[in-house]
Amino acid sequence: MSRRFWKEGLKSCLRRNEQNIDNARTELQSEAAHVVRSDAANMADIEALGGIVEKKLGHIDYVFVNHGIAEINLLEQVTEASWDRHFNINTKGAFFTIQRLAPLIKDGGAIVFTTVANDRIFPGIAAYSGSKEAVGAIAQVLAAEFLPRKIRVNSVAPGYIDTPTMGVPGLTEEERAEFMKQGDEITPLKRHGSVGEVAAAALFLAADATFTTGVELPVDGGFAQGL
Repeated sequence: MSRRFWKEGLKSCLRRNEQNIDNARTELQSEAAHVVRSDAANMADIEALGGIVEKKLGHIDYVFVNHGIAEINLLEQVTEASWDRHFNINTKGAFFTIQRLAPLIKDGGAIVFTTVANDRIFPGIAAYSGSKEAVGAIAQVLAAEFLPRKIRVNSVAPGYIDTPTMGVPGLTEEERAEFMKQGDEITPLKRHGSVGEVAAAALFLAADATFTTGVELPVDGGFAQGL
């Protein structure tokens, strides 16, 4: 997704996990891309990120808050630690990242969150769904709070997207293939989406949808709409 924003000529500051950070530096090595390791669940990291953004970029036109974890656990399998992990990363991290970066966002700019196509629910994703629904609610509130500064706040809600983990870390190659097959079968367009398609939707909301705020745009092949 960062590559799509970078190709559009936007300077960007990226937050990546340690596993992918070296690849990101290699692929996006440019004066326009600053790859930064920052833990969304760590308040000190969020504060440091704000300082780096201020130093490297000075101000922000668009913020795309696109991070999260998903673990499949049924009711009896959910622990306090796994519950807190979802909400600390997915929800708390998203909220306090925007709180820290808000003074750097230019009036008339835009914020885009990643939520989830949650209209159709499956067993085992209570913590994940709850944490992402909370992000959606936060986006709605911030859309109202940022009106005086004309900063638009919207969300993209992906369905089945082809990523290395399919959003669920720890899957074997066989499990990932089965997960993708199931997703293709229940998605009306009969395929999974690409990271580029989600990035295009986020870029549209950030840069082109200049009269749109407070909306959640599904990027799910019709999945949540039950077509």
